[in-house]
Amino acid sequence: MPIAASILASVTAVVAGTLLVGCSAHVEVGKPTPKLSADKVADTVAEKLAATTGQPRPHVTCPEDLVGKVGTTMRCTLTGSDSRTLGVTVNVTSVAKDQVNFDIKADEKSSPAPK
Repeated sequence: MPIAASILASVTAVVAGTLLVGCSAHVEVGKPTPKLSADKVADTVAEKLAATTGQPRPHVTCPEDLVGKVGTTMRCTLTGSDSRTLGVTVNVTSVAKDQVNFDIKADEKSSPAPK
């Protein structure tokens, strides 16, 4: 099984027990509403998923910057080397000064590779 496929399998297995991981990242201070870049969110999500599953960091992409406002949600995508995907929901839980805290929850099932 390719490494990325095993990550998807591991993440999917862990998700069966509802994977909910708290994350935080620092943002630039002085803006009216702080934002985390899409790349920073994707990196943090990949790091936390790897730590939770004990697998190498997966490839994660997020579509836009994450607004640092409690309750804001965003969908990111984990893509395996076999092109199967797993959705990941990011939810902002708190914002304190220059830190945005968020939870991540991976979907229970992956999507097949596009044909």
